[in-house]
Amino acid sequence: MDFALWSVIVGVLLILMALGGSVLARLPLSTAMLYLGTGLLVSPIALGLLHADPLRHAHVLERMTEVVVLVSLFSAGLKLSAGLKERSWLLPLRLALGSMVVTVACVALLGHYLVGLPWGAAVLLGGILAPTDPVLASDVQVHKPGDRDKLRFALTGEGGLNDGTAFPFVMLGLGLLGLHELGPGGWRWFVIDVVWSVAAGIAVGALLGWAVGRLVLYLRREHKEGVGLDDFLALGLIGLSYGAALLLHAYGFLAVFAAGVALRRLEQSQTAEPHAAAAAVQKAMVGPDTELAHEIAVDPEHAPAFMAQAVLGFNEQLERIGEVVAVIAIGALLWAVRWNQAVWWLVPVLLLVVRPLSVGVGMVGSASSHSQRWLIGWFGIRGVGSLYYLMYALNHGLPQPLADRMVALTLSVVVTSILVHGVSVTPLMAAYERALERKLR
Repeated sequence: MDFALWSVIVGVLLILMALGGSVLARLPLSTAMLYLGTGLLVSPIALGLLHADPLRHAHVLERMTEVVVLVSLFSAGLKLSAGLKERSWLLPLRLALGSMVVTVACVALLGHYLVGLPWGAAVLLGGILAPTDPVLASDVQVHKPGDRDKLRFALTGEGGLNDGTAFPFVMLGLGLLGLHELGPGGWRWFVIDVVWSVAAGIAVGALLGWAVGRLVLYLRREHKEGVGLDDFLALGLIGLSYGAALLLHAYGFLAVFAAGVALRRLEQSQTAEPHAAAAAVQKAMVGPDTELAHEIAVDPEHAPAFMAQAVLGFNEQLERIGEVVAVIAIGALLWAVRWNQAVWWLVPVLLLVVRPLSVGVGMVGSASSHSQRWLIGWFGIRGVGSLYYLMYALNHGLPQPLADRMVALTLSVVVTSILVHGVSVTPLMAAYERALERKLR
């Protein structure tokens, strides 16, 4: 496809989104639905401008989705300002651990006994489809730091954590297929792929997020230096935490999420009045007075809030661009999928039975309301994270017949999730917000 034509298509799409974003927010549509339609339009199904293939382009697609998920995970971590000892963290931890295990088990059982997949492929499918997506779930996530709403906090934390906690199950599935070393009795998988990789990933990310944040605040408070390139700070911390985790054979997704959480927690711990500081920073950042912004950036009281907000603002813009690229790619892949390999009953069973069941098990004994439990059960959005794990598996040597089947099963779930959750998110979240307002009156 000619680069000039690509520039026109993407440019028109971005301008339309900029001009119609506020209108779209009121309609039962999501931006991902429009991007998916654009991908279909440029594929051989319509204009034939892009011939993407999930098997031939698996390496490119893995790297692309990897970057998009990393940016989104860092943003998710930065949005969560609750202290690590607060009870708010119990819900996302329950969902990312308990509900994750139940989902993988259910999908594996369905895949083996009803779809006819070998056990390794069935467990792999469970690992691919279990994580909820941090990229496409922005409408149901925490909108601003300090938001303690249980629904939004739970979905944000779950999306940030389970993209990493799904990795052990993906590795287990690959191991059962003979594509990864599990060790006698699975000892290597448990010690390295579960215990070490999870713990080291979280520890590395948290340490680097805290250390880099402390260094930046020291330079700004004590020497009035290190100001003005917060976008570099965001990208640098993502790259540093992800690369360091991989070098230690730990999970980079968890490291990046933990780095975002650590940076936000540092800001909260270093600020006497976080909400007042955040308000002052917001006012300074949207105004034209660059001198005022610089003064606040190096002010001992406001420097932490300025750093966190500037990094989050840049990251959210980058996240939106990543969503455009990733979802257009998903739409462009659909022409090459062998849909006869998909078992379509699996989609409603996963979204309407497995997800609510796993959420119900994970939230046993929690203080959440009935509406919060119901909405968490419904908004188990699958998307770019599942596509990443699919491409990761393809690049580890899945045989052709099995690869075709996994592609069809995964993309059928992802596309359906984009459509049904995209249609329902605006009215359901609007109704939820109205119900909260009535309770506060």
